[in-house]
Amino acid sequence: MRIVVADDSVLFREGLVRFLGEDGHEVVAAVGDVAGLEEAVAVHAPDLAVIDVRMPPGMRDDGAQAARRLRETRPELPVLLLSQHIEIRHAVRLVSAGGFGYLLKDRVLRVDDFLDAVRRVAAGGSALDPEVVAALLRPEAHAGALGLLTDREREVLALVAEGRSNAAVAARLRLAERTVETHMRSIFQRLRIADGGDDHRRVLAVLAYLAS
Repeated sequence: MRIVVADDSVLFREGLVRFLGEDGHEVVAAVGDVAGLEEAVAVHAPDLAVIDVRMPPGMRDDGAQAARRLRETRPELPVLLLSQHIEIRHAVRLVSAGGFGYLLKDRVLRVDDFLDAVRRVAAGGSALDPEVVAALLRPEAHAGALGLLTDREREVLALVAEGRSNAAVAARLRLAERTVETHMRSIFQRLRIADGGDDHRRVLAVLAYLAS
């Protein structure tokens, strides 16, 4: 897999390059600012971009804004955002098209989890940090669409929002996979999500979850 890495911290950036290289991936560019990121993507047309949310020039959410611009011109580009702090303004729009992940940087230190997220996002799936999901959904939101779901269905959908498969959800909650499938069908019905293919419906259910 050909990957562009963008992070203004030299040490963190080089650590990512090492992890990815040891996993058999080719880092075609490793840059430290938004201008370098956009140029690298234009030149190399990578299979994945790993982007720090806060980068020069503004050191606010410049990386997330760049990710949105890149997805507008290259909607097929998988993007994995990394951040020390949760910035959620751009997350819902980016996750809606798939091929998107958002991890806190502490999660990267769990190398196996990070590399698993890289593979899932590059394959068109999603990988949301549990703390990002928690920030996107506050308890008061349950009065909206999520108020239609049972506590167990919210637990299932929270794990789906992290990008987990039915089998992974079943393992985490110690349920039979068929039980998770039943919960997902109920979620689709309660949220009035029409049958358009399971993958598409999962994305719509997650969006309902994040937007509530």
